[in-house]
Amino acid sequence: MSDAPAKRYDPISVSSESTVVAEFVSDASSAAAYQSETELEREFIRLLQSQAYEYLPVTSEAELVANLRTQLGALNSIQFSDAEWAQFFIERIAGANDGIAEKTVRIQEDHVQLLKRDDGSTKNVMLIDKANIHNNRLQVINQYEINQGDGAEAERGAARPTRYDATVLVNGLPMVHIELKRRGVDIREAFNQIGRYQRDSFWVGSGLFEYVQLFVITNGTLTKYYSNTTRREHVKEATGTKRARKTSNSFEFTSWWADAQNKPIQDLPAFAKTFFAKHSLLNVLTKYCVLTADRMLLVMRPYQIVATERILQRIQISTNYKKLGILDAGGYVWHTTGSGKTLTSFKAAQLASRVPSVDKVLFVVDRKDLDYQTMREYDRFEKGAANSNTSTAVLKKQLEDPSANIIITTIQKLANFISANKGHAIYGGHIVIIFDECHRSQFGDMHTAITKAFKRYNLFGFTGTPIFSVNAGAGGNPQLKTTEQAFGEKLHTYTIVDAISDKNVLPFRIDYVNTVKVGAVVDKQVSAIDTERALLATERISKVVDYVLEHFDQKTKRTQHYTLEGKRLRGFNALFATASIEAAKRYYDAFMGAQSQLAFDQPGYQKLKIGIIYSYATNEAEADGLLDEEEFEAGRLDQSSRDFLDEAIEDYNETFGTSYDTSADSFQNYYKDLSLRLKNRDIDLVIVVNMFLTGFDATTLNTLFVDKNLRAHGLVQAFSRTNRILNSVKTYGNIVSFRNLEEQTNDAIALFGNKDAGGVVLLKPYAEYFTEYAEKVTELLEKFPLGMPIVGESAQKEFIALFGVILRLQNILTSFDEFAGQEMLTERESQDYRSVYLNLWAEFRRDTDAEKESINDDVVFEIELIKQVDINVDYIIMLVQNYRAERGDEDDTEIRATITRAVDASPTLRNKKDLVEAFVDSLSATGEIDEEWRAFIVARRGAELDAIILAEGLKPEETRAFIERAFRDGAIQAQGTALTKVLPPVSRFSAEGGHGEKKQRVLGQLGAFFERFFGLN
Repeated sequence: MSDAPAKRYDPISVSSESTVVAEFVSDASSAAAYQSETELEREFIRLLQSQAYEYLPVTSEAELVANLRTQLGALNSIQFSDAEWAQFFIERIAGANDGIAEKTVRIQEDHVQLLKRDDGSTKNVMLIDKANIHNNRLQVINQYEINQGDGAEAERGAARPTRYDATVLVNGLPMVHIELKRRGVDIREAFNQIGRYQRDSFWVGSGLFEYVQLFVITNGTLTKYYSNTTRREHVKEATGTKRARKTSNSFEFTSWWADAQNKPIQDLPAFAKTFFAKHSLLNVLTKYCVLTADRMLLVMRPYQIVATERILQRIQISTNYKKLGILDAGGYVWHTTGSGKTLTSFKAAQLASRVPSVDKVLFVVDRKDLDYQTMREYDRFEKGAANSNTSTAVLKKQLEDPSANIIITTIQKLANFISANKGHAIYGGHIVIIFDECHRSQFGDMHTAITKAFKRYNLFGFTGTPIFSVNAGAGGNPQLKTTEQAFGEKLHTYTIVDAISDKNVLPFRIDYVNTVKVGAVVDKQVSAIDTERALLATERISKVVDYVLEHFDQKTKRTQHYTLEGKRLRGFNALFATASIEAAKRYYDAFMGAQSQLAFDQPGYQKLKIGIIYSYATNEAEADGLLDEEEFEAGRLDQSSRDFLDEAIEDYNETFGTSYDTSADSFQNYYKDLSLRLKNRDIDLVIVVNMFLTGFDATTLNTLFVDKNLRAHGLVQAFSRTNRILNSVKTYGNIVSFRNLEEQTNDAIALFGNKDAGGVVLLKPYAEYFTEYAEKVTELLEKFPLGMPIVGESAQKEFIALFGVILRLQNILTSFDEFAGQEMLTERESQDYRSVYLNLWAEFRRDTDAEKESINDDVVFEIELIKQVDINVDYIIMLVQNYRAERGDEDDTEIRATITRAVDASPTLRNKKDLVEAFVDSLSATGEIDEEWRAFIVARRGAELDAIILAEGLKPEETRAFIERAFRDGAIQAQGTALTKVLPPVSRFSAEGGHGEKKQRVLGQLGAFFERFFGLN
């Protein structure tokens, strides 16, 4: 047989078929005509057909199953008998107990199933061909109808027939589902629609739609994709306990498709031509999805795929041209911190280990804590794939073990192995060496020793902050000064600007806080250590600590709450980075002392849980601001520093019921426990020198207090601890610097983004925002004084636009310390203007006139903005608690007036005003307010629903079930038969109107009831 087909199908060798297009140039032509959802769907299917997808007009599950039988038979070159197919379908495809997770495992890890033939023989049957992807057949169906179930199915929620927009079948199995909305509709509606499908109908019948691996959502203009895990976890979260709130807006975890230049491809036709190109889609499904050890499916983003493929191509080319063991055989990937380098490097290592010529893949980290972090991540991606080692002897054993394909080790252990094992056979093997976070520690003697020992290697580095000539250190080997000198050319770039633009990481907001004029005591003749001593003055440290304690709740957003893994949390946590161990010790004492003197019984005060960690580093305080590597060897500390750390760890033990100390193993366990508590937001503030400032990810961390010199990659690494995406509450990474790092920050952003990056990564200075705010408020007060009616549509529209700008500016300014006390509108004026604004918005929303509808479009974003800073029920409860604590029961009138103004200014509480006021009136003198509120709402909700049931003669149990489902789903189900089931029989000749009128009236009442009570329980 000719080897031509093998070359055609080999994913490594087909360099002309990169999964991600190198550069996409959009079609300049534009359509002027209105496009309906049906027309958009028709255009999408036509584009797929032009790319050799077969359109399949199926209308029933029987036809879908029959097609599946045909496709699997063709793929595997077999003819199923009726008996063989019946058994194979039931046992290997549509098992009664199999759900989404089991079917995902089948596609991702167990795609070859065993068929028992009628003659007693067995045959392997592929569900998808992963080795030769072009053997798979792609079909597209649309408007496929899932029929209403009966019996148990009806009880599980399949209340009505459901039609799906479009689905791509791979060998007959639904694997990619596309939900379309017409242009102009929020893309999130498509996201939520899929949630309802996955919960209510994908499982119906044989459950074939539970094989869907990827979802695509689009409104024609914007298009995104995501894995079934994102959808499944969102649904699971939404149907959890009543008190639970969303961990995150999981829409945030959907992804843009892009070209290799990181330019998003958002329009549906462009998306269809690139993402749905047959080789691209099949590569994503077969190679660039990762099923984690806890059965979560992750789909890679385009920049991750590009980097992985360029590594594989470099391995293939250097092998074919016999160029292993030189700089040209490798390269480095520059993907900014927080963009998912570990997933990219894992997939690159996994695919590289499957290249026939490759003997081993070594994943090299440069610190023990990174070893721990990376090991956990690798173990999550594939249990046992990363054979971590704890000693050089274990490393030697693994290097000699043919079954150990991927090995994680530290650069120190690898260098020790090389020095102790001259002439080892492994040096002659084809070894792919991947360095995670390739910083300065790889540029020294150990790097040279590794590259001299191994003869046939590919060397790759991943970094979020490369070393360029401008940020290279002064010493070291002049041939190994930069990342490119050590690893070869850059293979792919995804900068911090790209990541922020794609919303894969958050922007930073930086406050520079000056406590002492250092310039008054420091001149050019004073050494760096003298400067540090001056900055350690007791008075200065005390001021810094007071500032942190005063602003901690504001910076970490303690007034806002969310749910993390089932636990209700308020706000985020922080790191405090110090310049030296001595500084860390003094700050720890100052924080603990300051907190011990505060009155903890005052309303709203909560004592911060504070930890500290440091260990030996070659240079405790580096003058150049680059982060030195701390080891886990606390035994090398001077005795006073170690004694202090033992005492601080004892404080930690008392707080958390642990038993750690600074002995070798116990100290490592202390680090691990502390890192876990940071991730879970169990601890509020951790004081560090260098630890946790590189290679550590905690999504709950949003603030970094800095009292040390940082620059270049050290600065970006430290700042990047704060900007991981978590939820809608966490809007940016917060940096509070007690040093003047503005120039260093600007230089670092320019270096690691681009020359224009400053405006993208950082917010503008306070003065620019405040100047604009002052101008707009002055204009507001002059043009629209309170008490004067706003007459005419154009004036109303002008007011809406003007006040909307003020709201945006206020939302930003409230995060600046300088804004406190500088508000140009009093609290009363702000509430009154907001009430006018909301009333106008409500009027425009009710009006169906086309022109006024466009005004509604103008203000939607601003309404959402108000909701971000909304005065909610928690605020009302807090207000009552504060008034009760401060004034007892004396000042009910003032409490009522304050609460009424707050409710009037709140878009989500306006229709709940009477509830809030009745609750305040019903409060007991000593009761627990939180508990009284819950009991009050439960009682009122039940009473008001009973009144609607009685007045309309509704079926009580069916109505309560209907409402409970609405609260679970977050919306009233207006379509289908669910509402009809709550209605009593109505004659079309009834005096109160026919069935349709009754249905609309009941829907209106139940909808108003839902809006009134949603979010209050």
